[in-house]
Amino acid sequence: MINLDRNNKLKDNLKAKKKRLLDALIYREILKDKRLIKAFIDIPLEHFIPEKFKKIAKFYDDVPNLFYYDEKNPRSYRTISAPHMITIMLQGLSLEENDDLLILGAKSGYIAALAHQLAPKGEIIILEANPDIAKLTTENLKKLKLDDRVTIIIKNPLNGAPDLYPWQKILVTGAIEQQKIYPLLNQLDKESGVLFAPIGTEMVQDYTQILRQGEEFFGKKQLQVRFSPLITQLELDELELITDFEEFGTDNSVEAANHNRLTTEYERGLWNKKVAIKYISNILDNITPEEIFKTKTLNRNQRDLVISYFESIAEIAKSLKLEEDINKMFTKIDAIDNIFGRLRNYKRDFELTIKKMQSRLNQIRSYNIVRKELEHLTLADPEILEQKVNVINQQLFEINHLLDLIHKEIIRIKTVY
Repeated sequence: MINLDRNNKLKDNLKAKKKRLLDALIYREILKDKRLIKAFIDIPLEHFIPEKFKKIAKFYDDVPNLFYYDEKNPRSYRTISAPHMITIMLQGLSLEENDDLLILGAKSGYIAALAHQLAPKGEIIILEANPDIAKLTTENLKKLKLDDRVTIIIKNPLNGAPDLYPWQKILVTGAIEQQKIYPLLNQLDKESGVLFAPIGTEMVQDYTQILRQGEEFFGKKQLQVRFSPLITQLELDELELITDFEEFGTDNSVEAANHNRLTTEYERGLWNKKVAIKYISNILDNITPEEIFKTKTLNRNQRDLVISYFESIAEIAKSLKLEEDINKMFTKIDAIDNIFGRLRNYKRDFELTIKKMQSRLNQIRSYNIVRKELEHLTLADPEILEQKVNVINQQLFEINHLLDLIHKEIIRIKTVY
């Protein structure tokens, strides 16, 4: 009974502190979006702080909160941004309910959880280089049953996710130099895609809104900030190890999954080309979160077509499990990719989680590349044979995961539409 009373008292205390914080942010005219106010109320910050840091946490004070620290590396110190900064980030994105959002840097998942409340019908992908932070973030999101709409990918966030292009919104949660934003800007949706990032040197940055309209980019510098770099050198070094591909005796990584689609000179130029940003003081003033997204009138034929596309993908994916010819597997993977391309036309109308599925398909492709490399090595070596078996098992796991996602999506579409 004593513990129950203590827990209730703690909950009441946190609730009161949260109310005071939100009142202060509203009074200072920082927090303006009613949807975000509700998101702060609904999403508990305390769920995103590990137990070992809760004693020093300043819940619902307007300060950053520590959520990760590796004693072996003093530079690994990671915090969830202060509430006023999170408010500026999310309002600066002007999120609409159907937007797909790419977040660079996990921040323990708290920002993604809040963003989901603003864009509940879109997909959120987080790129995080540190595998420990990625694992922690996944566990945090599962607590709130948000792992269906928020996906964590372990990779260098500086590269963005061109294989999942286009992105309606991109949020950068750490300092990034001007020249490193060009690949990200080129991944924005050409129809009013928005990037929000602290751009500048390691000492000081300008938190900047950038809007894409066709091939033009318009920017607005919001305020000066001081963020730690998006990714540290230690994490870049770790990135070479976290994909488990080195144990297979090859230099390939998860990013090799995009080999067939992103390695031509044309495509490298497309993603990395320098763009001119026109800085205008009133840019984005007319783009508000309250803007209503006009949906198309859906009919049964469209629903049946979407279902047939997913059923076709499922059939091809099942055949991958039995296919022994590596080249034929690449052909089938590309066929699935092409069907995903057709499904993009219906993504918003049917709230499809295509990006999550494409991410799984990229994993399948990457394992296929490793299998192709292993073909050139002698299988008489027991270690090589074991490596090949491990790769095949991992690939089968990813295929089964993709099939599970497709099955759930078909059921959802049949039930809802």
